Amino acid sequence: MARPTQRARTLSQNFLADRATAEHVARLAAPDRRHPPLLLEVGAGNGALTEPLARRSRELHAYEIDPRLVPGLRARFARSPHVHVVAGDFLAARPPRTPFSVAGNVPFSRTADIVDWCLSAPGLTDATLLTQLEYARKRTGDYGRWSLLTVLTWPRHEWRLLGRVGRHRFRPAPRVDAGILRIRRRPAPLLAGTEPRRTWSDLVELGFSGVGGSLHASLRRAHPRRRVDAAFRAARLDPGVLVGEVAPDRWLRLHEELTA
Repeated sequence: MARPTQRARTLSQNFLADRATAEHVARLAAPDRRHPPLLLEVGAGNGALTEPLARRSRELHAYEIDPRLVPGLRARFARSPHVHVVAGDFLAARPPRTPFSVAGNVPFSRTADIVDWCLSAPGLTDATLLTQLEYARKRTGDYGRWSLLTVLTWPRHEWRLLGRVGRHRFRPAPRVDAGILRIRRRPAPLLAGTEPRRTWSDLVELGFSGVGGSLHASLRRAHPRRRVDAAFRAARLDPGVLVGEVAPDRWLRLHEELTA
């Protein structure tokens, strides 16, 4: 039989072992005890984060993929009828139709899939996730650079880095620190309608498709140089700027100018 630490590594699990951190993440995920009406936890593990989340939610569905941990979780929350421990893979769950939030200490190796699940769920209001710090920094522009995924989803979703969690607050300790990533679905999208969303996707994908990272050169493949020059002036961008250095608000101005 595999030891718990061996199985945890197989499932890419690093259990949160610091109570103060768990309380802090729970407060960020559910600052108002009346909201959200439904909270989904990714990877309940041994319940370290589940417990403070349970105190701050009206209904909590705690997903755990490791069948060995499920009986302990169910026993721990047997007297909390609003907590439902779900045995199985969170990624296999059907997103609720009603508004809901997501929180969790995310297995680093599954972060991208979990984030994609959240982004594609129409009822999601927000997600507060403990991820690898590098991932959180990359997605939120903390390096001074912005990723394709962040820019593509910016009109609908806001990305923020809410803090750093040292690796020694987990068991077993991962090789790197974690970050608290917050994804919030905007109540009203910055671009409304099918056509603006389509032209936004086309523009951003074109901009990130060029060789050498030159946004100006990439956009000239589909737009006259004079229009690109004018759009860059309106967005207050240097023609030599690299695509990853362009913040989402500057992309919005480029889109406004080039689709006028």
